[in-house]
Amino acid sequence: MVETNDRKLPVGIQSFEEIRMGGYLYVDKTDIIWQLANKGKKYNYLSRPRRFGKSVLVDTLEAYFMGKKELFEGLKIMQLETEWVKRPVIRLDMSQAGAEPESIRSYLDDAFHTYEIGNDIAVRQGSSLAVRLKKIIETSYTKTGLQVAVLIDEYDSPLQHSWKTPQHEACTSVYREVFSVLKAQDKYEKFVFITGITKFTQISLFSVLNNLSNISFAPEYAALCGITKEEVLNDFNPEVNKLATKNGWTFDEAVAQLTTFYDGYHFSHENMVDIFNPFSLVNALSDSSLKNYWASSGATSLLPKFVDDIEIRLKDFEKCPMDSDTLETSDVTGGGAELFLYQSGYLTIKGYVEGIYLLGIPNNEVRKALYKIVLPALTLKSNAQVISTQNMLLYSLKMGDLSEAMECLKALIADVPYSNKKLASMDMEERYRLILSTIFNAIGCRVQVEKMIATGRIDMVVETSTIIYVLELKLSNNGGVDAAAEQIKAKQYAEPFKADKRKVIALAIKLDDLGKGLVAWKAI
Repeated sequence: MVETNDRKLPVGIQSFEEIRMGGYLYVDKTDIIWQLANKGKKYNYLSRPRRFGKSVLVDTLEAYFMGKKELFEGLKIMQLETEWVKRPVIRLDMSQAGAEPESIRSYLDDAFHTYEIGNDIAVRQGSSLAVRLKKIIETSYTKTGLQVAVLIDEYDSPLQHSWKTPQHEACTSVYREVFSVLKAQDKYEKFVFITGITKFTQISLFSVLNNLSNISFAPEYAALCGITKEEVLNDFNPEVNKLATKNGWTFDEAVAQLTTFYDGYHFSHENMVDIFNPFSLVNALSDSSLKNYWASSGATSLLPKFVDDIEIRLKDFEKCPMDSDTLETSDVTGGGAELFLYQSGYLTIKGYVEGIYLLGIPNNEVRKALYKIVLPALTLKSNAQVISTQNMLLYSLKMGDLSEAMECLKALIADVPYSNKKLASMDMEERYRLILSTIFNAIGCRVQVEKMIATGRIDMVVETSTIIYVLELKLSNNGGVDAAAEQIKAKQYAEPFKADKRKVIALAIKLDDLGKGLVAWKAI
């Protein structure tokens, strides 16, 4: 077995050449990449969430079209490619372009200047960016006799960041002006590939390039980005063993933990292969630790722009139906919060029935990130006020320190059901359930609200790694602690969980009927 100390994981590396030349572990997708480049359509658009390997994919395509055969030795593509043609490539990374029209123009001006120098193109004074791009494509073809590959990475980055600002329309105008030339240059182009997260259909990439094929939902490309369970078992066996050893797990338990935290993405209802978030998985295996890597990398920064009142809507996203036309073709600015959440990786495909997708949160990492973001807004407290109390609550729950845990809960929900006016349309019990479930989800517990069992419906089940808590909630004017305790006993709410190796604690909780918070509790 290869020792993990002898293996290098490509943490934070987006250069295919650096991965291959530096001896880093590479999950071989080159057979799918070859099929895309040679058997697919000429114009392609692929949407995947942030940190999902799009840039590595674009970099690999660039190396392939530039004929860098030496980088592909030993990979699957060597059984498929026989010619290794070195053709011209035009690559743009729009994540470097800023969020203002001037910064987009400046980036494109600089990028085009580089290609103009490389092709000995004399630029006529006053030439527009569109004319310059057209000239670059034509000259690249004329000089080599080979059609050009055009690769545009993170096309939507400036549009995302300028959305709902006065600059947005001017930014889209730059896109319409510049990229409208791509379709007219068809005879000079071998392959056009565009990646992004969100889909802005009003710009020319989609309105002018009406022959742009959206491969985001195609079954043959479902595993093009990300890492499958099979790839985890085949390519990361030593790292999974190391994670298991460090945490006292079996190999299978380590795989199960990784799956719960980072797996669960699906990108085609015709090919429901489970996909791990590659950024989080590689970081977790590199550190031998399960953390929220994706959220901490800035993946949640755009939520407030695209999702209104998310703190009271999260329960709607746990099981969310959406028609196929909206999910597959709609513009993110008009498709609703659910469309943005899907495209950006907070929701994924859970099922499909006759033109209707069922979406849901993919894994624990995303769920915790979402609930952690909304908790300050829901509790009407600052992030700083919430964090220390959250940490103490989680510690107390894991240790079984009920007195301290209840004090933390009291502090977090004091006056919230009464004071948060966004909750006014809910009845008081529903308000409390929303606030409590958000708190428990935000600290990383597994939470089931109104869980049905044979004898009745439990208000809430909260699971930590060490203890399962069964909660029954009663308002002061509905019997309080005594009524909750009696219901737990009469309906034997704790019984279904006693086969679990973890300790089971049933809690009767009394809540103020005017919305002032937690009043009393009793362990059963």
